[in-house]
Amino acid sequence: MQEYDLSQWVLFFFLYSFLGWIWESCYVSIKEKKLVNRGFVTGPVCTISGAMVVLIVTIPVRDNILLVFLMGMIGATILEYFTGITMERLFHVRYWDYRNLKFNVRGYICPLASLCWGAFSILMVKVVHIPFEHMVLLIPVTIADILAFVLTIAAAVDFTQSFNEAMDMKRILVQLEASKEQIQKMQERLKDASEEMQDRLKDASEGVQERLKRASEGVQERL
Repeated sequence: MQEYDLSQWVLFFFLYSFLGWIWESCYVSIKEKKLVNRGFVTGPVCTISGAMVVLIVTIPVRDNILLVFLMGMIGATILEYFTGITMERLFHVRYWDYRNLKFNVRGYICPLASLCWGAFSILMVKVVHIPFEHMVLLIPVTIADILAFVLTIAAAVDFTQSFNEAMDMKRILVQLEASKEQIQKMQERLKDASEEMQDRLKDASEGVQERLKRASEGVQERL
């Protein structure tokens, strides 16, 4: 089993985060029929890398294709579930939604997505990772350390800025929700006031009609 040092792990993370960003952005852009940056941060990376989780959990069993499928499926599914919950609670935004698929769990995970993760795990470990592993291992240790350090600093700055922007967006969404509730309350009050006014007008109209009727009867009796 091949072991990696910290810098190599960092390089793998940014490599697969970049590939994940390309895949996600292309998929969503085609689906939405417009260019979409499918990432939490500004840069071309997906900070939550399912590929890295698959790589980590399958390293001990990478020679057993069945275990690669099972471990990758379980690891990625757990990541997807808790990431979905965390992102929605923090930012009030769903980055994916499986509620239209059968047997989903709160829209965060579903059997079909989990099976896809299992198939992806086999493709990842047995095909995709082999040339990338060879490429990263060829990088001299000093250069790998420098690259990992620079990329980490740049990503940290980008993540901090993106996180602050997301929190600002969350505050805006909360304010909009509060405004929506106030508008609904005002509409309900206006509706109640309108109904009350209609009842009063109806009572007044019936009173006027009753008075006119009595006056008419009185005139006829006099005649």
